[in-house]
Amino acid sequence: MTGQVRTVDGRVAGRRGQATRQKLLDCLSEMLRSSPYRDVKVIDVARKAGTSPATFYQYFPDVEGAVLEIAEEMAKEGAGLTELVAGRSWVGKAGWQTAEELVEGFLDFWRSNDAILRVIDLGAAEGDKRFYKIRMRILGSVTTSLTEAVKELQSKNKVDKDVNPAAMAGSLVAMLAAVASHQKGFQTWGVKQTEIKPNLALLVHLGITGKKPSK
Repeated sequence: MTGQVRTVDGRVAGRRGQATRQKLLDCLSEMLRSSPYRDVKVIDVARKAGTSPATFYQYFPDVEGAVLEIAEEMAKEGAGLTELVAGRSWVGKAGWQTAEELVEGFLDFWRSNDAILRVIDLGAAEGDKRFYKIRMRILGSVTTSLTEAVKELQSKNKVDKDVNPAAMAGSLVAMLAAVASHQKGFQTWGVKQTEIKPNLALLVHLGITGKKPSK
């Protein structure tokens, strides 16, 4: 943990306090994996962390405040998804590799953060601007990089000028997010996890380049 960590009343937390705060966040994250967000109570988080509700309230105003802290940290990690796209080639076999690695990285990120992403999606859908902004930050970095990729291909006359780069990139990222959040559901349709990636990568490649990939 870096930087100063403050309590709700503005005091700087010491090393022990920081450790307690982090343990509360870790326990909350674990509980969100198995319990509906609305069912998680402060007393349950505190008990799981081996402390008291009073200690919880030293660091967070409520469960939602703690969830936002987890979401903020996860959003910083999500910003790294742009590295899967920025500066990468979309031409020839390299383009297919870029599409594959983007899809794999996106799906892996979603699986690793499934619980908190569900809460973010719920809050955003309910109109909570705090959760909406976090969601847009996560998706926005990839959208911007894909937009630039389409523009670059257009500048080289490799993509039709009629394609709107931002609209295409946004649509593809929205598709990636929807599929990523529904990975378990594909099993009910008889679709294996190993079958999702290549088909999703094909759609991404077609969207960005307008061509079938060279494998």
